Amino acid sequence: MPPAADLTIATPELLKDARIMAHNAAQIAALAALANIPARPDYSHTALHWEAASGGFQTGVMDSADGPVLIRVTLAPLAMWLVRGGETVDMIALNDTDEADCLGWLDVGLTERGLRAASGVKHPFKLPADVVAITRFKTAGLETGLQLLARWYDLANHQLLTFAAKHSNITPGPSPVYCWPHHFDIATYVSLDAEGTKNARGIGTGLSPGDQNYGEPYIYINPWPHLDASALPQLPAPGHWHTDGFVGAIATASELVTLTDMEAGLAEFIEGSFSLGRTALEG
Repeated sequence: MPPAADLTIATPELLKDARIMAHNAAQIAALAALANIPARPDYSHTALHWEAASGGFQTGVMDSADGPVLIRVTLAPLAMWLVRGGETVDMIALNDTDEADCLGWLDVGLTERGLRAASGVKHPFKLPADVVAITRFKTAGLETGLQLLARWYDLANHQLLTFAAKHSNITPGPSPVYCWPHHFDIATYVSLDAEGTKNARGIGTGLSPGDQNYGEPYIYINPWPHLDASALPQLPAPGHWHTDGFVGAIATASELVTLTDMEAGLAEFIEGSFSLGRTALEG
């Protein structure tokens, strides 16, 4: 479980700096998966999963000569772990640590077990400039921000798993709950049509830890194709519609902390917004 942190603390800059550091660690871990897990068309082989017990993200399993291996990134404290068969083999603390040293540590752990080096591949997608700019992990002063970030991911992961299970009867239906290393969001995508065309209907539901649109974590429910921004239905509290660049139902951290019961209120917001989006797409 992630360390306790008060989600009502308004620390957008602290969360931003913590997010950038954690994002960089996660995308390095994803390189190991990119190098060693058979490719899938949607690049989900590079995606991470939230592991509630440790309060961090982990890659999919890589089959090595030494047994099943995965890479885990905990957020508070920020660290990278090499795990074999469920047991920790090695760990590197990411505090005052060069990015190159982290990648070198990862390469050694992989190649010693007959796996491909993470440094031998590059992400096929563009990473945010502030993440790319990091050459050294510096987490001093970011402890609270990293704890808060872990709490938001843990909350979202629980909500999304429950949501996806509830709608498992939809065909094709919800994807697994993934964290995508390029956006660092955690989400499930509910496909309403079989894949095959760019206009195949679906609804992305997830949490962004913050980006160029909002400088704080936010929940999103984004129907595709985009809804008509001039005829949007009223959303459940405490969210609002975002219409600049994409059309989606949004509830920011600042909005969510106003709820008396955040767990129940967030579930109602996600379910209500999803229902509105699905009705609009299927109408």
